[in-house]
Amino acid sequence: MEVLLVDDQALTIQAYAASVRRTFGGARVYTALDLPEALQIASGHPLDLVLLDLSLPSCTGIDTLMRFHTAYPAVPVLVVSANEDRERIKACLEAGARGYISKDAVTEELVRAVRVVADGKRYICQGLTQNLLDPQKGARKGDYAAEVLTTAELNILKLVVEGMSNPAIAVTIGLSPRTVETYRLRLMRKLGIENLPSLVRYAIRHGIIPLE
Repeated sequence: MEVLLVDDQALTIQAYAASVRRTFGGARVYTALDLPEALQIASGHPLDLVLLDLSLPSCTGIDTLMRFHTAYPAVPVLVVSANEDRERIKACLEAGARGYISKDAVTEELVRAVRVVADGKRYICQGLTQNLLDPQKGARKGDYAAEVLTTAELNILKLVVEGMSNPAIAVTIGLSPRTVETYRLRLMRKLGIENLPSLVRYAIRHGIIPLE
């Protein structure tokens, strides 16, 4: 087994690495303190699993997950986060994560999650499962939907409602048109919006773009 641990806290990485090596004899464990280092390591090793913290110096939030998953879609990602919000968990799963555990999870659960995700299955930390199933847990009122969009999705939302085409947006932000379309479909699905006029109204109503 080849595992990549990504966290900007050296002590946390050391603890994770010790648990993985102790449980999975012969496992090769690589570590990275930020996303660029993680992407570089992933380019040179056939990883079986990535344990990914979403709060990194160079990239934070779901953007971290999406950038890694876009670069290496076949590598299972287990998210480790202190954020236990229901919408955040759902957004991570929609963005490609195979599992989600709390940073407060005990070692036994961390090991169990690694085993399950590496085996091709999904895993949600036992303490967070109820949050995910109960629509009242962690739910926000008003404009909660806009808050769960990633920075990239918000940027694309602004450009879309300003009338830019996918190719034009791709040139502006340095992504491929296909990736832009993926972001666009994902953000519309998160917001429960099916067409451009409704998207424009949503953006105006929530102050994402000004009403002129």
